Amino acid sequence: MRITIDTNRCIGSGQCALTAPSVFTQDDDGFSALLPGREDGGGDPLVREAARACPVQAIEVAED
Repeated sequence: MRITIDTNRCIGSGQCALTAPSVFTQDDDGFSALLPGREDGGGDPLVREAARACPVQAIEVAED
């Protein structure tokens, strides 16, 4: 699994970090970021739900 965040689209709503806090966080400016070492989702079953929860669809989850 590969997770990408469109930083130009992200509005910092924080839904990803609330839904899958073991994978997503917010940077110092409040925008979505992946936790170090979690670029592949770390097996968290909530990653796809976090992507769906994004109000501007800034998160893409793709299978490798």
